[in-house]
Amino acid sequence: MEKILAYKPKNAWEDADAKTRKQMESLALRYMDFITRCKTERETVEYVRERLSAQGYTEDFSGDRVMRPMRGKAIFAARRGKLPLDQGLALLAAHADTPRLDFKQRPLIEQPGVAQAKTHYYGGIRKYQWLARPLALHGVVIRADGSVLEVTIGEKPGEPVFCIADLLPHLAQKQATQTVSDAFEGEKLNIILGHSPNASKGKKDEAPKDPIKTQLLEILHKKYAITEEDLITAELQAVPAGPARFVGFDKALVGGYGQDDRICVFTALEALLEAEATGRSMAVIFWDKEEIGSDGATGAASRFLQYCIEDLTQAWAPGLPASRVFMETRALSADVQAALDPDFQEVHEKQNAAQLGYGPCFSKFTGSRGKYGASEADAEFFGALRNLYNSKNIPWQAAELGRVDHGGGGTVALFLAAYGMHVIDLGPAVLSMHSPFELASCADLYTTALAYRAFLESNI
Repeated sequence: MEKILAYKPKNAWEDADAKTRKQMESLALRYMDFITRCKTERETVEYVRERLSAQGYTEDFSGDRVMRPMRGKAIFAARRGKLPLDQGLALLAAHADTPRLDFKQRPLIEQPGVAQAKTHYYGGIRKYQWLARPLALHGVVIRADGSVLEVTIGEKPGEPVFCIADLLPHLAQKQATQTVSDAFEGEKLNIILGHSPNASKGKKDEAPKDPIKTQLLEILHKKYAITEEDLITAELQAVPAGPARFVGFDKALVGGYGQDDRICVFTALEALLEAEATGRSMAVIFWDKEEIGSDGATGAASRFLQYCIEDLTQAWAPGLPASRVFMETRALSADVQAALDPDFQEVHEKQNAAQLGYGPCFSKFTGSRGKYGASEADAEFFGALRNLYNSKNIPWQAAELGRVDHGGGGTVALFLAAYGMHVIDLGPAVLSMHSPFELASCADLYTTALAYRAFLESNI
């Protein structure tokens, strides 16, 4: 047989027969239900916890299937494998947070004709994309008596939604000549919550100073038993309202909010629950705060993973140094890559750009401008994964984020590398990343789940 010398990425759709395409569609339907239900890190972690519990995972680290949530925003899970723990773990790491609008500490204001909530955007957004679109509220409110109100408003039929008004084109001549950063101010991302004024029950001079805000507060107290002070300590997030949907006549794409990085959370969880225990002990960790630098108690810069692996080592292999487990661990930083944008191809270097439908994408390094802030995988680990996927006929590709000196970004890989692990980024390509409606290929969703499972089952 003649050896093929040139390399060409393989489109995942090419060898997908009718049975495989049916499996792709089935997985995509379950995935769309997941991202429709889970629009915050709290909702995502609770979904993961429930599915793990149903498969026998407990917080007792003496067992073979263990998990540990962290303040409702991060979660670790591990399952004993065939190889001893001194061979390290096969670890999948993803993040459960996504760009959004957070309510400010004192959010409620009244402006002409409306009551609004002031917000502070979270993560990298393009501000204009959040104007004039239906928004839903998700989060938790802690009442004065300590009770917790879980909030999801704007997702069910018949429920009100919320929005940020946009300036009409007739009055936007000045705005049209400004840069995007000047034209759309973060301080003006104010969400409309109400319009009708409070009906004064007394004399005219006793009418409230802010009648619309007063009316809103009365509605909130009557319906949810909360006061304005309760909002100061609340965690309320404004996210795009509505379900994920198939996109295109062929239903080959999934469109929805938060696919960076919940597509990797979903596929990593599927892989953990379905994998055979034939290799190293396997683990997943889903962190919070990746979109803003991974700091905080539930981010990748915290000691949460370290504490979990130390406790796991003490329970499963007493006397084994946890440092040995860290150094021998193989890890995939499960994060998405930017897909080649058909209308803005010039911002990519096409030969090294990810394409929709070509399987999960390896990012050997991240960072920007001379690879600053990067974690770079060693060639031996990358080569072993390449051979693994080739042997199993799982399509894969390799790319970096944008043209040199024009793109770049970071993932949690560098936090894993700090422990001495072998680590590389691997995840599907996403179009319209960080927008309120991101696009991913059903073929990439399916092959990413296959790739993660193959990694967990392997001995590389």
